[in-house]
Amino acid sequence: MKKQVVVIHGGDSFRTREEYLRFLRDFPLTMESVRPKRDWKSFLPEVLGEGYDVLAPMMPNKTNAQYEDWKLWFEKMFPFLQDGVILIGHSLGGMFLAKYLGEHVFPRRIGALLLVAAPHSDNTEGVGDFLPTTALDGVARQAGNIFLFHSTDDDVVPYSELAAYEKQLPSAHAMSFSDRGQFNQSEFPELIRCILGNA
Repeated sequence: MKKQVVVIHGGDSFRTREEYLRFLRDFPLTMESVRPKRDWKSFLPEVLGEGYDVLAPMMPNKTNAQYEDWKLWFEKMFPFLQDGVILIGHSLGGMFLAKYLGEHVFPRRIGALLLVAAPHSDNTEGVGDFLPTTALDGVARQAGNIFLFHSTDDDVVPYSELAAYEKQLPSAHAMSFSDRGQFNQSEFPELIRCILGNA
């Protein structure tokens, strides 16, 4: 049986339509930002190989994400998931998984949880209603091995968010980098090793 990996991508969330419109007006659009992206998430099936089934749902309206919408869409996948599933959340996707697992019982045994450049508080713009409303005890109880990845040069999610996760998830394995920004690179060997080590 193939090992399942679920990847939840990032996005932005706003509390009001005015905040969202301000974001759209102020966002520095460049030629690079409108080209198709090929980062580590898109290469996971190829890198992990035949023994893995990588699921990467397109979460609803990632430029103005709403937690309840993402929760509903995420839960629709549960019938397809197996025990030992590995959950990966990138940026807002990491905050989503932390909030969800902190507030709900996941219906399958989780093999590992990997949070990549995940916001923890409203120190990051664009987290809207994704802020956890409870302590992360439920995450620690359910998630098996937890891995945290953050880079000091991240210009979107402050590096201090890593320490906030470490405080609430003291058993997590934290990996700190100085040159990865928001982890939009095409290769992510450290994450691959964590996945393979939890197979």
